[in-house]
Parts: sequence; C-alpha cells; structure tokens
Amino acid sequence: MTRENFEEQLTGLKSQLMELGHLAKTALDRSIHALENQNVELALQVIEDDDEINVMEEEINENATWLIAKEQPLATDLRKIIAVMKVTTDIERIGDLAVNIAKSVIRIGEHKFVEPLKKIPEMASVTQEMIDHVLLAFNEEDIFKARDVAKKDDEVDKMYGGLVAELMDLMTKNPDYIAQIIQLSFICRYLERVADHTTNISEAIIYLVKGKRYDLNS
Repeated sequence: MTRENFEEQLTGLKSQLMELGHLAKTALDRSIHALENQNVELALQVIEDDDEINVMEEEINENATWLIAKEQPLATDLRKIIAVMKVTTDIERIGDLAVNIAKSVIRIGEHKFVEPLKKIPEMASVTQEMIDHVLLAFNEEDIFKARDVAKKDDEVDKMYGGLVAELMDLMTKNPDYIAQIIQLSFICRYLERVADHTTNISEAIIYLVKGKRYDLNS
C-alpha cells in the first residue's frame, strides 16, 4: 500500500466516523423530539433505525483493523486509527442511549406529564450541542475545542443532580405518577451518559494530537 493510498484509507475512515456521528446525533434529536411531543411512532422509528448505526460501527472497526493488519502503521498513524476506533465505540453508545430514551418515551406513552417539561429539554440541548462541537473538534483535530466541550460536562452533571432531586420530590407528592417519574429520571441519566461519552471523545482527540491520555471527567 502506497503512502497516498494509506492516507486515502484514513480519510475514508474519518468520513465514515463523521457520518456515524451524524446518525447518532440525529437519533438523539429525534428521541428528544419524541419525548417533548409524546410521539410514540417517532420513538419506534428511532429504535428501528439503530440497526444502521450498529452496522456502520462494525464496518468502521473492520476497516480500521484491516488497515492496522495490512499497513502496520507507525506511531502517529496508529494513534489516528486507534482514536477512530475509540470514538466509534463512544458514538455507537450515544446511539444506544438515544434508543433507551425512545424506549422510555414509549413507556410513558400519551399520559399527561406530571408537570410541563422544561429542564429535561434544556439538559438535552446542552448535550446535543456537545456532540455537534466534539464532532467538529475531531474533524479539525482541535484540542482546544475538545477541552471546551469537556468543560460542558460539569454543567450537565449539575443539571442532572438538580433534576433528579426535583423528580424525587415530585414522586413523593404525586404517587400516581411514580412510573412516569421513574422513566423521566432514566432519561436524565441517559442524557448525563451521553455527555460522558462526548467527553470521552474529547479525550480521544487529545490522545490523537498529543499522544498522551488525559482524564477530562475528573
């Protein structure tokens, strides 16, 4: 394999990863839209479309493994391939979390919310923004943007803690809504995990560029 061909293969991997990121972000957007509108049909579609994300994850990892086996790349190139594989895993898990949100939407169904949704969509908006920005950071190999994304995780953690406390309070005051409140608390947890996986991607970007591992979740 010539150097030019190898670079083309790396570029192809990166393009596949960006497409996977777009699919996962779309799944999350649609699951939150389904929640806000209590749209069970849309939630079912999110679950059905997850197969595409899973298939693409397998393709990326297979292509990356093939490149390592065939080319036996040196340190810098190997880091790029490893970073792609790690980010691919985190993106696929974001897709899984979107599916989990969709399942909670289905369980909630069309029953009136215990109180109008406001803070959960706000929390979702922050995580959605994190995904957009971290994908851009990966595409540009920009560690400064990656660090900025990771800082948002603290904001999400605070929102999560506040929301769970509020939901637990609602549960004691509205026993008829316990099942729904549990699902809403699950959704908050899923969004908090999305932010964690996004932070993992930020760490992978720094590893890719600097060749060092940093824990941005601490």
